Amino acid sequence: MKTFISTPSCFALFLLCCCAPGAFAAIDEHSEFEATLFAPYRALDPGKGDARTFTLAFDYPNARQAQVVGWQLELIGPRELVVRRWQGSTPLADQPVSVQVEWSGQDAGKLAAGVYQVRLRAASRAALSHAPSADVHEQTWQIELGPPRLATLPAFAPLPVGRPGLRQPGAQASTAALPYTVYFGNLHSQTNHSDGGAELSDCKGAQDPLTAKYGPDAAFAYARNHGLDILVASEHNHMYDGSDGTEPNADPAAAKALYRKGLDIAAGFNAAHPDFLAVYGMEWGVINKGGHVNIFNSEQLLGWEKNGQGELLADVATPRSDYAFLYTLMRERGWVGQFNHPSASGQFTVNGTALGYTADGDAAMALCEVVNSTAFSSNDKEAETRRSNFEAACNKVLEAGYHVAFSTNQDNHCANWGTAYTNRTGVLIPDGEPLSQASFIDALKARRVFATMDKSSQLVLTANGRMMGERLTNSGPLNLVAHFASTAGKQVASVAIMEGVPGRNGAVTQMASEANVSFTPSVGAHFYYAKLTQADGNILWSAPVWVMQEADGTAARR
Repeated sequence: MKTFISTPSCFALFLLCCCAPGAFAAIDEHSEFEATLFAPYRALDPGKGDARTFTLAFDYPNARQAQVVGWQLELIGPRELVVRRWQGSTPLADQPVSVQVEWSGQDAGKLAAGVYQVRLRAASRAALSHAPSADVHEQTWQIELGPPRLATLPAFAPLPVGRPGLRQPGAQASTAALPYTVYFGNLHSQTNHSDGGAELSDCKGAQDPLTAKYGPDAAFAYARNHGLDILVASEHNHMYDGSDGTEPNADPAAAKALYRKGLDIAAGFNAAHPDFLAVYGMEWGVINKGGHVNIFNSEQLLGWEKNGQGELLADVATPRSDYAFLYTLMRERGWVGQFNHPSASGQFTVNGTALGYTADGDAAMALCEVVNSTAFSSNDKEAETRRSNFEAACNKVLEAGYHVAFSTNQDNHCANWGTAYTNRTGVLIPDGEPLSQASFIDALKARRVFATMDKSSQLVLTANGRMMGERLTNSGPLNLVAHFASTAGKQVASVAIMEGVPGRNGAVTQMASEANVSFTPSVGAHFYYAKLTQADGNILWSAPVWVMQEADGTAARR
């Protein structure tokens, strides 16, 4: 292993080599470079000041040959200035590799106290050739330097949560202003109906399709037994023939029957366990020159593959990587989707534009995954440290004009559905309304969802008393309030109210650092969301609110 400190030009040259056109395209769906960053929000030993260790984790499942990873780690100050930089290269073969970057906290003079960003950029290339790879990853997390601080927050009692027998301590009856119950779910996982479901002791990555031990029945039971309220089994739509590629002798009837079997399993589980919601759906698309979309409520299997006799291995033909077509079909049929682990470039392309906007897509796509624990984690103690952050890509989706809320899921391929980490997607369903497929889909369509890395915490944003997820017209002042509650006594270190403009295709920026802020927006369209960082480093994201600010007149629902 070789690590070193160098000038920015070294990494730029490495990226140029790695990212040139003509990248080697792996056949396997999960043969892709992975890079994650673990940056402790606060120093683990207060006696050593701000010193801490950053952990970089690299993996390349199913790589055809050994790789070399070039990486750059930057510490970015409150004014977006890079104040520290580390760089290096690391060999990567058939096993994951971790790199520890030690930092004294004051190696070149003491830095001003405050919240800083730590940004990892990493790229891989084949070790024995100059054949480049298109795999370039960027991860950014916050850390706090200096004396610990806590944010001032408005009083807010936790809303009731999930099953009555599993209600978290301290949860209260819903207020008249917020008459909702929070249901915590993992909205992205796989079983042996595609390439998941492996025994933890055997799970080293994606499984050969349809071969692992556990199916959706086991997954739903596991998630329920471990305290989740909702689990989505989102199976790869192109693996129902039992192949990563296309099986020429595949039976179309068998592929379609397996999808229907999954739907029946979910329906039967829900009938037997009305306190839990089992959702069976699909993860449509491919990673290479594509992007994965979860579809939560389709009763038909979508696909593009045909067997050797030219028979479609699905119920409905959908051209591969044609997202405009997919969005139109989803809107016509009332299907609801989620952008899974989106990349800020090269995915979900429409008319040559990555994350390209269409009105049909805006109607169909309700969620964007902002954080995932690593897909191949075998941790079942909620202690996984490898996590990926996709906020930059989700912000690009919002700036393109999409109306999406944030979600955070686990993409489990091992038999640890929902237990790799403490992250959950919180779904708000009106009090008195049962948890069901219908109420779940209604909540997604209303964008009444928040993302939390801590299953004991809640975040609801209101705008002039209106719920997050809503679209409203406003004149005069706008009051945004981030309502935070923790049933485990967690505290918040920093608050950020983020602002953007739908359709601008620009940058989302921080507008305020208070949880309760009143102001008069400029005339035109805006969106706002709250981002809270707990004192333990875990982050929560509210759904946005979309505001059309008028110069005068009466605010009304748009």
